[in-house]
Amino acid sequence: DLRQHQVDMLTIGQYLQPSRAHHPVMRYAEPREFDELAAMAREMGFAAVASGPMVRSSYHADEQAAGLTPD
Repeated sequence: DLRQHQVDMLTIGQYLQPSRAHHPVMRYAEPREFDELAAMAREMGFAAVASGPMVRSSYHADEQAAGLTPD
């Protein structure tokens, strides 16, 4: 569990097929699904959550990290 290992920031995004040589997208998630996942993550205790179809691991990471305080 990420929270048990003091992970405070979480990004949730949609896989997008980079080229035809890569695995195809099986399903596109609806925007509301990303909202629901973000709400669940906050309930679990994540301090910073970025969730959306175009979100990547570096998505506003500097801004999110600046808002966190070390334990």
